[in-house]
Amino acid sequence: MPHSTYLPERMGSAMVEPTGSFEAGSYQEFKLTYTAGYFGIDDTGSLKIVHRFASDMGRPQFDAPAAANYVTVEASNGAVLHVEYDMKRNIRPWDKTLYIKVVRGFLREGDQIIVRFGDRRQGSPGMRIQTFCEETFEFKVLVDAIATYNYVELPEQPEIEIIPGPPVLYKAILPSLRRTGENFRLCLKGEDRWGNPSNQCEQRFGLRANLAIDGLPDSISFDRGEFSRIVEGLSVSETGDLIIELLDADGSIVARSNPCRFVESSTLLPYWGDLHGQSEETIGTNSARDFYEFARDKAFLDICVHQGNDFQITTEFWNWLNQLSAEFTEDGRFIVFPGWEWSGNTGLGGDRNVLHMHEGRQIHRSSHALVDDLSDIETDATSAKDLFEALKDEDCTVFAHIGGRYADIRVAHDQRIEKGVEVHSAWGTFEWLLQDAFEQGYRVGILSNSDGHKGRPGASHPGSTKFGAYGGLTCVLAPAFTRAGIMEGLRKRHYYGTTGNRVILDTRAEFAADAELFADDPRLGDVGSEMVRSAMMGDILRCGEAGINFVVDVHGAAPVERVDIRNGLETLEVFRPYCEAELGRRIRVIWEGSEYRGRGRETSWDGYAELSDNRFDSVTPINRYNLDRKFEQTASGRIEWSAITTGGFGGFEAMLQDPRSGKLKINTELVKQEIDIADIGRDELVFENGGIERRIRVFRLPDHNPHNALRLERRIGLRDDRDNALYVRVTHEDGHYSWSSPIYLFR
Repeated sequence: MPHSTYLPERMGSAMVEPTGSFEAGSYQEFKLTYTAGYFGIDDTGSLKIVHRFASDMGRPQFDAPAAANYVTVEASNGAVLHVEYDMKRNIRPWDKTLYIKVVRGFLREGDQIIVRFGDRRQGSPGMRIQTFCEETFEFKVLVDAIATYNYVELPEQPEIEIIPGPPVLYKAILPSLRRTGENFRLCLKGEDRWGNPSNQCEQRFGLRANLAIDGLPDSISFDRGEFSRIVEGLSVSETGDLIIELLDADGSIVARSNPCRFVESSTLLPYWGDLHGQSEETIGTNSARDFYEFARDKAFLDICVHQGNDFQITTEFWNWLNQLSAEFTEDGRFIVFPGWEWSGNTGLGGDRNVLHMHEGRQIHRSSHALVDDLSDIETDATSAKDLFEALKDEDCTVFAHIGGRYADIRVAHDQRIEKGVEVHSAWGTFEWLLQDAFEQGYRVGILSNSDGHKGRPGASHPGSTKFGAYGGLTCVLAPAFTRAGIMEGLRKRHYYGTTGNRVILDTRAEFAADAELFADDPRLGDVGSEMVRSAMMGDILRCGEAGINFVVDVHGAAPVERVDIRNGLETLEVFRPYCEAELGRRIRVIWEGSEYRGRGRETSWDGYAELSDNRFDSVTPINRYNLDRKFEQTASGRIEWSAITTGGFGGFEAMLQDPRSGKLKINTELVKQEIDIADIGRDELVFENGGIERRIRVFRLPDHNPHNALRLERRIGLRDDRDNALYVRVTHEDGHYSWSSPIYLFR
């Protein structure tokens, strides 16, 4: 136990009113009453009311009675109390702390401390409760009755249930590629305004497809209480890219699916996964069983891995995770790997994620910081180098991760098992980790996952906390929908990452003469090889040609804004699927980047934009996930916002009344700029401000961009002095990125 266990039954009791179920993200008022036990609370003793690190409940404030999140605290006997709120004043995962100290007087048994969260008596709308669902949201109370600053948890804790709101968005999800004639399914769900799957969907929708589908009904109904509808046993007999639309009673499109490509044959098929997330047993929310059920049944993932911080994983919990991975793994339906996050300090190598092929393997913790049982401490691997040594004979794979701490792959890397780098998660976007790998000459793939803490793997909406981005997804191209097949795809770097969207992405290298394709990195020794005329993402080849054909094929649910074609650290071309003559009245203002690599990387972009001698006809935010943050247009036409980035990007799109006249003024703490509207074109204007790609970009788009799909072919000359790591980053108009893993060519 992290706290004292001294006589908890004599430390008092606590209750909260009202009890019951409350909508995620809604404003409520709660009265928490602590009644002192046998010891009372002595002079300078204190209470802590704590919430999980993952919770994004509104931050308590004590100075503005009419504003949101106003909190009052009083003692029934008139004792003077000192009250503070601190985001990190208790042992994780119960970090967030309302601290109440008795500074004049004391409490006897039966005396009470009354805390009103969201006190509405003076006009406050209430406390904004957390934006994601939890069956047992606790107001955990800890008591320092004897003024020793040694706290005891009450034996029974007040709790409420947080449930989803009504749907505001519907999603239709298909696989990304199937062979003609094979069965597939259509998954449908509604989400509330904070991204929670909603069970309050009561509507009938029409279904329309661009290809003939055997087994597709004309319509489908949602019944209240259902979180999803799944249509099984569908098949398509012709080749092409399938799109299915959900239509309301008026025939308007409510949702459009991601594309699914049908081909005559393919040795590999794509499977979507979130390989990194946590539950309440470590620092997340809801149980590990809930975690996997959500991934399978509400996010419709094919692959999922629980990755708790190792220094919080007890031996009992590690055994339980192994039981769950075996239970939930079902070939052809859902694949789970036993996994854990090696959470070493940054100076010792930083975060890594370990996926085991089999259950029953030893966990090698970075420390026992929150594990009291030290009986297996000799199995710890306290540095990344120690970790790779401990895993050298294991049937596993590893990827580098950036969370609070970041993976320093310059300190340690093992090409035998560390096959990928995670460039995106709910923490943000971190392409600099890939750049580190290129600078060191590593050959790694590109993954994206969530590291979600809110119990929503595969659909990890960031909510209203420091998690500044929607959680990512990894698409693994595998020979079989089995654990062995998925592991083969991971080891061969046959995968691509996205910031949460499901797209078709294929990159190929084509050769005029035979090239040598290696079964693994040839630096490992005699790994075997074969001669080929083409290669896919993740492959490593020796090529005698001076140049090759590089083919890019992408199809997403949203139009493609641009494709960056890269060779390692060098951008060879920025391709936009439209020409200067097609540009219209539509402009984008994008803020992006981060302060630095560590925990304090958040960059504030609070500010405004306004026009002179022109006006905004319409304005749409981009990647505005935190609905608490302001984004509004004033009566004068000014756009005002509050926003942060943690490596990714946000911004807005505006339709101008006049495409050429006037000036655009942008005012933020970091960038202040006036721009002639006539100077905004297809090529972006960039205004840098230090940090890691911390900047504002402004550019123009066509009024309508029809290019959801495109195919590019480029002749690329190969360098002789280093690897040619050919890959693309695709920017989609809906605010998402997707990255292909590099093809590694050397001469």
